[in-house]
Amino acid sequence: MPSFLFSITNFLIAINVILFFITETNKLFLAKTIMWPYYVKRNNELYRFVTSGFLHANFMHLFFNMFTLYYFGNNIEMILKSNEMGNGTTYLILYFGAIIVSDLPSYFKNKDVFEYRSLGASGAVSAVVFATILFSPWSSIYLYAYIKISATVYAVLFIAYCIYMGKKAEDNINHDAHLWGAIFGLSFTLLIVYVMRPDLIGYILEQLKHPSLFGRG
Repeated sequence: MPSFLFSITNFLIAINVILFFITETNKLFLAKTIMWPYYVKRNNELYRFVTSGFLHANFMHLFFNMFTLYYFGNNIEMILKSNEMGNGTTYLILYFGAIIVSDLPSYFKNKDVFEYRSLGASGAVSAVVFATILFSPWSSIYLYAYIKISATVYAVLFIAYCIYMGKKAEDNINHDAHLWGAIFGLSFTLLIVYVMRPDLIGYILEQLKHPSLFGRG
C-alpha cells in the first residue's frame, strides 16, 4: 500500500473524524472536552487545550479543516523528512504546539466568562498551512477539484474567512485561533530552519520572489 496512507497527517485526520461522530451522539463527552476557559481556570482542566483541538461544530467545519490538513499536512511532513528536520517529532510539536498556543488568547480573554466555549482544529491547521507555504508558496491547490489557485492565495483566503467569521461570533468555533496558529506555524518553522537547516533560508527567500496567482504544478 502507498506509504502516504500511513502518514501522521492521515492518522490525525482519522482521530478528528472519529471524535466528531462520538461528540455528535455523546454531548456529555463534548462538554468534558470542549475548550471551556471558566473550568480550565477553576478546575485546572488543562487537558481541554488539547482535546478541544480535535472537536468540530458540524460536518462542514470538519470537512473544511480536514481537506486543508490533508493537502498541507502531508506536504509539510514530506518536506521535513526530505530535509532532515526532525521528521515526525518536529511535525507533532508543530501541530500540538499550535493547538495550545492558538487557544491562549481566547483563554485569557474569557477565563471568567461562564458562557464562553470553543472548539476546532483551527490553530493546528493554520500552523500547518503556513509552515508548508514557507517552503512552497506558489504550488497549486484545486478548490472543488477545478478552481486552481496558489497555496499562498488559499492561505490568505483561509485566514480572511476565519477573521470574518470570528467577528460574527455566531458559533462555538474558535475562528481567532486560525490567526494565532498561522503566526505560530511561521515562527516555529522559521526557528527550525534557522537551527537545523540554515542553508535553506536563501532557497525560501528566492521562492518568494516569484509569485504566482494560480500556482505552479
